[in-house]
Amino acid sequence: MPFRKLQRPFAFLFILMVVMGCANQKPSRLIAQTMAPARTDQIEATHEIFIATNRAAAEEPGELFSGRRLAHQGAPKAAFAHVDVSIPKVHETGKLELSPNPDVADPARYFTAQKAVLYPDASDFEAALKKSIATHDGRALVFIHGYNTGFDDAVYRAAQIFNDADYSGTPIMFSWPSAGRMLDYVYDQNSATTARDALEETLRLVVRAGAKRIDIVAHSMGSWVTMEALRQLAISGDRDLGGRLADVVLASPDLDIDVFKSQMRRYGVPKKTFLILTSQNDRALTLSGFIAGNQPRLGDYSDAKELTNLGVVVVDVTKVSSGDWLNHTKFAENPILVRLLGERLSSEGNLNARDHDAVAGKLETLVRGLGQTVGTAADIVITTPLTVIDLATGPVRR
Repeated sequence: MPFRKLQRPFAFLFILMVVMGCANQKPSRLIAQTMAPARTDQIEATHEIFIATNRAAAEEPGELFSGRRLAHQGAPKAAFAHVDVSIPKVHETGKLELSPNPDVADPARYFTAQKAVLYPDASDFEAALKKSIATHDGRALVFIHGYNTGFDDAVYRAAQIFNDADYSGTPIMFSWPSAGRMLDYVYDQNSATTARDALEETLRLVVRAGAKRIDIVAHSMGSWVTMEALRQLAISGDRDLGGRLADVVLASPDLDIDVFKSQMRRYGVPKKTFLILTSQNDRALTLSGFIAGNQPRLGDYSDAKELTNLGVVVVDVTKVSSGDWLNHTKFAENPILVRLLGERLSSEGNLNARDHDAVAGKLETLVRGLGQTVGTAADIVITTPLTVIDLATGPVRR
């Protein structure tokens, strides 16, 4: 089996480190009490992020949504909002500059939630979304965050990805009710399951709002929510949203490999590019696999060929560096990867054997543009159902 079991002594020490690291959870305030003045030349960009969530409303001042689950007893499946987030001019690609004091915002130095709007119902949200999508040529990107993610963290991470990937469509975030605490893994897993209907309905709402192309980027446990929603769409006979579903990217997916295989068998071979970003040194997935009974996770599965037999493309980023010591957010924190993600989402084509030269060329161009060495690009290995693209050796026909 292409999976290295975590030894129990190491697992115990690792879990102990996690518990100690959770002693002081940072505050989760999104809207600061006071905001320092900032000149327009100190702001790189401001992104209006549309939000659908099945989180319950927050009760604390400055928060919008909590880690509790939205009740379904006669209530809507989701709540809706949008948040305007400014990015400081000092921002570096792949970094997430957050204020150490959530009560005071400084837009010149940190990501800042400038304004938040709550929509009373889905129709108001759909109307606002429709206007935005119309100004972006019908393109929309839905981001689904992962485990241990508070609502404020999810908003800022979404803003960073949309900004650094230079995505030209309407940014949408689907936020499921993660508790935002390391020790609540089982709670988060169950919360992710409660969110699959709401995500399915959100994707249908984006279609009704006029989207012609819908891309999906899911991280970690958000991949479970995404695959369940896609599976439900397939069962309903509308697996590609009437031809509007484009690229699907599962980054460091915290998903049992056997569950993923069963979901893909129901979903079928994708018509468009379906990317799986894997890494053999993802410590978060190593721990997750241990908790799950030493079962391999999709995000650190080593048999790329087996996965591509399902019709997906595997991008192995094991050798790529990350600012995250867990190596679990490489897709967002490594400048090469986040730019490559943006290039992929901006492409109209399908990633197949004919695209190999173009992919290799884009990687090399990105490396030069970011001032990195060519060896950095060579650390990325892309395996499609037909070919392996290893920048160190070139494309190899399987």
